[in-house]
Amino acid sequence: MGLARRGFGGIFAALIAPYIFNRVYEYPILLLAALFVLPGMFAGGPRRILTEAGPVLGVAALAIAAQLAFDIRLPASAELPFQVVLVSLAALMLVQRHRPARFFALATLAFVVTGLWQPGFNRIESMRSFFGVHQLVETSDNRYRLLYHGTTLHGAERIHAAGSAPSAPEPLTYYYFGGPISESIEAVRGAHGGLGRVAAVGLGTGSLACHRRGQEEWTFFEIDPDVVRIARDPRFFSFLSSCALADPIVLGDARLTLAASPQRYDLIVLDAFSSDVIPVHLLTREAMAGYLAHLNPGGALVLHISSRHMELGRVVAAVGAAEGLVTYLKVDQRPDTVPNDFKMNALVAALALRSQRSGRPAVALGLARD
Repeated sequence: MGLARRGFGGIFAALIAPYIFNRVYEYPILLLAALFVLPGMFAGGPRRILTEAGPVLGVAALAIAAQLAFDIRLPASAELPFQVVLVSLAALMLVQRHRPARFFALATLAFVVTGLWQPGFNRIESMRSFFGVHQLVETSDNRYRLLYHGTTLHGAERIHAAGSAPSAPEPLTYYYFGGPISESIEAVRGAHGGLGRVAAVGLGTGSLACHRRGQEEWTFFEIDPDVVRIARDPRFFSFLSSCALADPIVLGDARLTLAASPQRYDLIVLDAFSSDVIPVHLLTREAMAGYLAHLNPGGALVLHISSRHMELGRVVAAVGAAEGLVTYLKVDQRPDTVPNDFKMNALVAALALRSQRSGRPAVALGLARD
């Protein structure tokens, strides 16, 4: 019976919840359901439950109504008071732990408060799919729009003031002009005297599209349909619509879709490793061999390997060496200026085939050798 319940829970979380929720609501619902059946919850009958939980649940309801009616936004300066409120709620829960109904109500209020507000950011859209939750948020000063996948920032764009003439969007976060990713692309472009076809694995907000030049043909490979919808919608982000409107987007697992591509590329950019979950199948020797099969002579691979969880530089270098590649690593030493301008430090690996004569890379990448 217990196994059946766990199986149903897994099916609900993986297959049902993504279609009925736009965020991970089943987690707080499960916790509150567990609190609601604490020993002693129903002692004294419904009237006692209403007396103890009613006032706090009323505050939670008022908070929801106020947010819906007035769209209350908390500036970044409200971070400390907001944390004080949360600590106070936690302290009250500790004090009231022997009163199950009151404890349940306080937990409900805590989930409501943290779900409605995050100081400095305002949620404008939330989407959920099999691959996770995507949240579109704006900074409270209305200067930047951001895309989060879970807790990972996947792109940002400066918002033009109402009535101002929009200019070409400027890539931010890891993709800013002059950053390691930008330098890597420019190095390969300079070595070739320009680029013909480019493959980019991982779409995000479409920031890389604005690194496209002239008649270059960029193809984007993306596994999540929601990401494609977000990047293509100019109400959210304008990188694709401004810089690469006609360039194709191939939907599916990039290891399979890139392998099935009939094209060969001067440059392949892999930008799929900065999330909370790293697709390690894109870093195997078999995957690397697949990329090489689609590179033109003298082509190069550029991998964005910034990660909070794993050190991927040595992994990439080892896999590349096994396939006859020279690996260069570039660490962004620029002082981190987030959230002032949302330009973020990146770790990038660039790989190129060794020349059979010299043993040096066939294309000069202009980065620091690992």
